[in-house]
Amino acid sequence: MKVSDFDFDLPEELIAQFPSQRREECRMLVLDRKEGEAEIHPFTDFGNYMQPGDCLVINDTRVLRARLWGHRPGSGGRVQAFVLKQLDKASWQCLLKPGRRMQPGAQVMIDGAEASFTVLSHNEDGTFNVKFDTDDVLDLLEKAGQVPLPPYITRQPTKEDAERYQTVYAREPGAVAAPTAGLHFSKEMLAELKARGIRIASLTLHVGAGTFKPVSVDNVEEHVMHEERFFLTEEAASLINTTHDEGHRVVCVGTTTVRVLESCVIPGTRKVAPRSGSTSIFLYPPYKAIVPDALLTNFHLPQSTLIMLVCTFADRDRVFAAYKKAIENKMHFYSYGDCMLLK
Repeated sequence: MKVSDFDFDLPEELIAQFPSQRREECRMLVLDRKEGEAEIHPFTDFGNYMQPGDCLVINDTRVLRARLWGHRPGSGGRVQAFVLKQLDKASWQCLLKPGRRMQPGAQVMIDGAEASFTVLSHNEDGTFNVKFDTDDVLDLLEKAGQVPLPPYITRQPTKEDAERYQTVYAREPGAVAAPTAGLHFSKEMLAELKARGIRIASLTLHVGAGTFKPVSVDNVEEHVMHEERFFLTEEAASLINTTHDEGHRVVCVGTTTVRVLESCVIPGTRKVAPRSGSTSIFLYPPYKAIVPDALLTNFHLPQSTLIMLVCTFADRDRVFAAYKKAIENKMHFYSYGDCMLLK
């Protein structure tokens, strides 16, 4: 299968640069996976596609304020650090710009904080391991860091982004990109779903910068997927398994939740086992998702691993016909855009 099979033309003006005024004020393209019919509804209709006893699976990762600025003591040279993941209490993996002169032992003073970090090593993949002079790096990021908006949002972050590029149920810090399908839910909407008998299972997958990495090979099968850390608790696994045992549906909010569930499948069943660790699972046709019965997701980049995953829920031609309809109706794409329900 060729990566070019997942290409499409997207007018630049359809790439959402700002969030809607209210979280649930977006449009939702509903694709019937079996019949291929696609209809556009307001997202507030989402609850009409859920039944009492169904389980909504959400990703409670919290986006770090991962971008820091600083300077080299003495020379005053400017440095930008993009924090990727924690290695131990004070040590983190980062991207540094400019990175050429950042040799082990180099120190960077962080703007807006009485703190610094020291470069420990330059890794083969271009990242750096650094050690901060504080163990409470999360607090440092909250005080001095900036929200890491995706590269296709070409403006500077605002105060509004600190709230809106975060789900209302974000709890576990560790992501450098938001699980964007969840951005559409307000607390009121979730409360309404619960009141209607919808179960909600929380898991964690810390979305990494690799989610934006383009596929650089011609053949899909040759792509090497990035790793991301995840946690599926015993409570969440039990809720998901009980939902299927009772004949109800498991509805995933976002591709990240799909990746966790498919990484935790008990072979030969539709059940999942509680598990934690890292996953590099790569889902693409002709694979068919085992655990989820439906998927709510945003619209994705051409030739990306995310649109390939979406095509494990419905025939590729039906997915691309739905994308064509979305473009014709000027729906908005990517993180702050509209969404799609594959039911």
